[in-house]
Amino acid sequence: MFNAQYFRTFIMLVETGSFTQTARRLDMTQPGVSQHIRKLEQYLDKSLLSRHGRRFTLTDSGRRAYEYAIKLFAEHEHFRHSLDNDSLDSGECRLASPGSVGLMLYPFLLGYQQMHPGLTVSYSFAFNDAIVQGVLAGRYDLGIVTDLVKHTDMLVEPWHQEPLCLVVPADFIGITLNDLTGLGFINYSDGVQHAAQLLKANFPGEFRSMKRFPEQGFTNEVSMVLDAVARGLGFTVVPRLVLETSPWQRQVKELTLAQPVHETLYVVTSSGSEMPRRYARLLEDFREQRRQSLYGYAEEPSFG
Repeated sequence: MFNAQYFRTFIMLVETGSFTQTARRLDMTQPGVSQHIRKLEQYLDKSLLSRHGRRFTLTDSGRRAYEYAIKLFAEHEHFRHSLDNDSLDSGECRLASPGSVGLMLYPFLLGYQQMHPGLTVSYSFAFNDAIVQGVLAGRYDLGIVTDLVKHTDMLVEPWHQEPLCLVVPADFIGITLNDLTGLGFINYSDGVQHAAQLLKANFPGEFRSMKRFPEQGFTNEVSMVLDAVARGLGFTVVPRLVLETSPWQRQVKELTLAQPVHETLYVVTSSGSEMPRRYARLLEDFREQRRQSLYGYAEEPSFG
């Protein structure tokens, strides 16, 4: 007999690689997880796992069953959410973005939810690759990414441009690349890319590579990178969203540069899926609020 829960348990087992983790995440017992897998194998009349002690690998049938299960639940979620696509004030908002965007966008969406109790917000902070895979698998209706994704099954549209900021400790008095070299660089997931873009644009005759700056530290959590800068351990380059939401704003400062550089943010959705109207309104309202905050009534920079 077909049981969707068996497939859901199997998906979680494959993605965690652990019966223990699967049981914890699904609020089940380990024997319960094992029973679901056995029931699914009996239903399909195929062995899905090759067990090696406490570890396992997928059989060929197991790989095919996992691919089918992912498509099954993606189609189910798309159907369920399509039922209220026309509603502006109700329905679930399932989206993901990098931390640099979510630091401000997530609180904005929660404010919308307070005004419209019919809305629910499911927000994930993730890196670009995980966001793309989540949208393709149907876990998110849309994602916001910082790279121009090229995928035949995805629609990608430029959405917003966020200024990049060169941030140094509050008591730093240098202004040259040599001064920054002496200070050192605090890195994060997109740190080198952002810093190279901004420094190359503003020091075209001097900047060659980020390799000239000693790396004084790294964190994969962009919201924490300014902690190291505030302690005088180095400089970094972050989107202004990160600076404006940081609890260390008073312990750091932005160096004013002549040539502004922006990070382009893209909205990604699955090809063939219709984005619910509530998303279009939410994203446009946030973008307009952000544009007014950054530029007032001045002209917004065009997408490069």
